[in-house]
Amino acid sequence: MVKCHIVIQTFWPDCRFFVISSQNMFTGIIEQQAKVKEIVQDQSNVHFRLSAPFQNELKIDQSVSHNGVCLTATNIEENGYWVTAIHETLQRTNLSHWQVGSAVNVERCMPANGRFDGHIVQGHVDCVGTIDEIHDLDGSWMIFIAHDANAGITVNKGSICVNGVSLTVVDSFPDAFSVAIIPYTWEHTNLSSLKPGQLVNLEFDILGKYLKKFTVSLQISKK
Repeated sequence: MVKCHIVIQTFWPDCRFFVISSQNMFTGIIEQQAKVKEIVQDQSNVHFRLSAPFQNELKIDQSVSHNGVCLTATNIEENGYWVTAIHETLQRTNLSHWQVGSAVNVERCMPANGRFDGHIVQGHVDCVGTIDEIHDLDGSWMIFIAHDANAGITVNKGSICVNGVSLTVVDSFPDAFSVAIIPYTWEHTNLSSLKPGQLVNLEFDILGKYLKKFTVSLQISKK
């Protein structure tokens, strides 16, 4: 498990804040795709049984990112493993749209000695976005995604996590952004199956979220 300790110096010389986390962390580099094998409704919760090539390496209580959602392995079986999504998770993500046979991007939490090939991803989805446009650029793809303007911010060349995939923002707008997809990512994630109108899980860059919160707090304190 990785402990994140980030120090950011702001434009005010005497003003610093620290982000300290001991939670499991991900990088947005998808390992494999899992398949949804079974779905069981349990009051307001939903239990999912999935199969993945690394399932025999999993342990109970281990965290795995599923389309960008951090879920805990609750049971390991020979033919798959189980995770549970509570009502809050189902309301905030696209997990309620999963069906038996759905392909899910999966990533195990980052090992302490691993490389940070993507960006800091917590597995805490901020909102769902809607696929607006997909353009085939003859060797790559450009995807435009719309979202609630209050859910988070993006910046050109900044990071965004879409269905668990760490991507770089190309165009940034208050309520939308675009990302460019290389062939390898297109072939090895479920981004290639997306269609206009579909929902995707979005996690905005944690540094951007802290800076936005910090700026708002400063404006309130000055009044």
